[in-house]
Amino acid sequence: MAKDGNCSLEFFPPKTLAGRLKLLEETLPALIELNASYCSVTYGAGGSTRDTTVDTVLALSEQGYDVAPHLSFGTEDGALIEQLITRYQTNGINKLVALRGDLPEGVNTGHDLRHASELVSFIRGLTGDHFEIAVAAYPEIHPEAPGYDRDILFLKEKLDAGANRAVTQYFYNVESYFYFVDRCLAAGITQPIHPGIMPITNFANVQRFSAACGAEIPRWIERRMGDFSNDPDGAYRFGIEVVSQLCATLIESGAPPIHFYTMNQSAPVCTIARNCGLTGSDGSDARDKALHPSAA
Repeated sequence: MAKDGNCSLEFFPPKTLAGRLKLLEETLPALIELNASYCSVTYGAGGSTRDTTVDTVLALSEQGYDVAPHLSFGTEDGALIEQLITRYQTNGINKLVALRGDLPEGVNTGHDLRHASELVSFIRGLTGDHFEIAVAAYPEIHPEAPGYDRDILFLKEKLDAGANRAVTQYFYNVESYFYFVDRCLAAGITQPIHPGIMPITNFANVQRFSAACGAEIPRWIERRMGDFSNDPDGAYRFGIEVVSQLCATLIESGAPPIHFYTMNQSAPVCTIARNCGLTGSDGSDARDKALHPSAA
């Protein structure tokens, strides 16, 4: 993967060996044309996928991919997290995504380390500048946040603790991202805020995810999807069209490289990337095509 790629990619750790082989031998090779700078691997609520996350991260690293494991305190104490960070460092991993993380329902942490800013400080105190650290941002504001400005201050605390960049929750209202970035700049945040984008391939799943995480689905998209209730192929094409235009707008506006929530699928992301000019061996060329399509 390129150091300065066109985008970044996120995967969840497969539960089976067959799933991991599919990720390594089919999905990732199909995504090579995107020239991604790195890929991240998620970490289940409360560390519930810790072992599969580690196995997937190390397998990707052995294949030569630049990997950023997700990490949260979850239900684990600092000693266990320290062991995991040290293991990543020893195996040549130099990126992490530090998250507060969600806990399984009804589970208590057993410790006081919960906030992502504390985790960033913990990583920096343990490893210095070894890791590039990304943290989460919420253009439409975290559902548990006490207010818009407070949530931006929480993001600033994470970045001030030593994070290098932020990656947003997915969104479909591009104005929410632009407004959020403007307010972050006004709050003194200078680190890049990468837009997180999830392809719409199964609208029922997107509705369920969005209800849980607070991401807004614009009314016009929901109404248009209603016209495709008996036409799954039409719904798929419309979802690809919507997200392609969203990505094109972000690129044209000079946003930092997009972070794709792939759901371990290559075809939707590749199609969207081609539609908005985000393919090729050089990131600047891809961006030039998006900014000046008549010249392509």
